[in-house]
Amino acid sequence: MDKNLLKELKEKLEKEKASIEQELQKFAEKDDNPKGDWDTKFPHLDNNSSGGSALETEADEVEEYERRLPVEHSLELKLTDINSALDKIGKNKYGLCEKCGKKIEEPRLKTIPEARLCQSCK
Repeated sequence: MDKNLLKELKEKLEKEKASIEQELQKFAEKDDNPKGDWDTKFPHLDNNSSGGSALETEADEVEEYERRLPVEHSLELKLTDINSALDKIGKNKYGLCEKCGKKIEEPRLKTIPEARLCQSCK
């Protein structure tokens, strides 16, 4: 692979990694067990209410927490793929399909630099 293209894709991956981590930090905490895991923080809304209003606030907190979980999961998966791609760059194994071993097409890598599979195996 062309060194300039590789450099460009690595920078794109690092930028996307930083962006995802920044987004995750808004509602989750990094948990290194297992490695790369994030844990959604339970939101604490206005706790100064009582009675029926307090129950409504608690229900809103649960709803918000449940809304955040799939977002966290999706971002974690993307982050895992990005970290894997960056690791492959470091080991000079980037751009190879994990299924057939052939080179992943450059247009595909330019669009999805964390791609694990070539277009045929996708």
